[in-house]
Amino acid sequence: MPHDDLVTSIPANIPNTLSIDFHTKDTRKARSYSGYAHIDSTENPGTENHLFYWFFESQTCNPHVAAADQQALITSTPLLIWLNGGPGASSLLGLFLENGPLSIGDDAAGTVSVTSNTWNQEAHVIYWDQPLGTGYSYSDAGEQVKDEKALARMFWEGLQKFFAMHPEYLRCPLYVCGESYAGKYVPAIALEIDERNRRHEGEHLDLQGISVGNGWIKPELSLRVLIDYAYTTGFLGISQKESLYEDYAVFQATLGERKMKRATKLGNDLVAKVLAYGGNFDLYDVRRWDDLPMGALRAYLDSEAVKKALHVHTDVTWQCADNDGPVAEALVKDNMADASHLYTELADKGCKTLLYTGNFDTACGYQSTEEILDDLMRRKGAQEHAEWRNAPRLIWTQAQGNPKGFVRRHGTLTQVSIPDSGHQVPAFQPQVCREMLYNWLFDRPFPGYDPQQPLKPVNGDAGPRKG
Repeated sequence: MPHDDLVTSIPANIPNTLSIDFHTKDTRKARSYSGYAHIDSTENPGTENHLFYWFFESQTCNPHVAAADQQALITSTPLLIWLNGGPGASSLLGLFLENGPLSIGDDAAGTVSVTSNTWNQEAHVIYWDQPLGTGYSYSDAGEQVKDEKALARMFWEGLQKFFAMHPEYLRCPLYVCGESYAGKYVPAIALEIDERNRRHEGEHLDLQGISVGNGWIKPELSLRVLIDYAYTTGFLGISQKESLYEDYAVFQATLGERKMKRATKLGNDLVAKVLAYGGNFDLYDVRRWDDLPMGALRAYLDSEAVKKALHVHTDVTWQCADNDGPVAEALVKDNMADASHLYTELADKGCKTLLYTGNFDTACGYQSTEEILDDLMRRKGAQEHAEWRNAPRLIWTQAQGNPKGFVRRHGTLTQVSIPDSGHQVPAFQPQVCREMLYNWLFDRPFPGYDPQQPLKPVNGDAGPRKG
């Protein structure tokens, strides 16, 4: 019996003159489900909150065979949760512009096509619009979440609702993934899942790990790095840099006094000033003047035919913002708060963790992630810190020897730096990013070499040598 949230087809353009079929006898496509997890409001009794999801089964599964007849395969396949950041950015940005099975063109018709770089090639992937007010997600009473704890609680309830509808995926190894402001969402949600599991509340979720790309984790650090990076790349003069350091000191003092709303304003003002001094370069890719274009995505997702195909109420308007609007305003006291301690808690629990960065991102770039991880390991003790510092930093290579990335692994922690990429690594380097993800998920090696020991193979791989 088909699920009520089964996606059978979607419009292939805004005029709805063509369609993309998901569930036909003669098409090899993945099973897909979309709709809402309806959650009772605790703030406004008698009303509900509605979190939107869009799920894609792994392409390793056969969409024409009943789940019960391939349950072992389904259960052994990882299930990835994907969350965009903002705050206020819909995760459908990730689906259509970064790592999903669909992409949308920049043409007026908004032509949608099937991609070859999708993350659901070997894993189930579910895209969630959260928190409330993001994407298609909404609240009957206009409720908003104001902190990570409330956000994580609501999301855990949403997961419980989804798995109640789709118990065939309940026992899958679960990974919480995201980018940017999801550097706060992801660990908070993972810790909530772990806590509920320990208290035996709801269905047990098989949390295995977290993955964050260019995470907004410790804003105090990221803002300092932003000034330095803009100066290093020639977008600031020395007097401008020193003036910005003075502004930064005021921001830092305000943060130290826990005046979080004021600190968020000062932090945002500092970013705006850096960009203005640099001729308004793209915050997310220092090589560009404009962010990745969203194309016709808003018009496409607001069309009645698309909403009908995705089981979205026609009166719901798709909302998407980047650190602006009601969602960001509700999280104003959370924005500049340090979330790095959440990663320490997860590391102490043995949670498998991947942190990766595109090296041209100025907002949440490599240096801040490097220093956060170094501090995380320092907190774990002198021995762990020394082992992390001394772990080989592998040059992960292309077949012809050019670097795909720089990889460091120790215990449950993996760090990857991706060259020639901005903030949205899956968009800039889709094939490399997916290979990185699968290497991490499935414990596959990163072929390459340690430049400090060039004759010694790493991970048993006889990678290319330079000399």
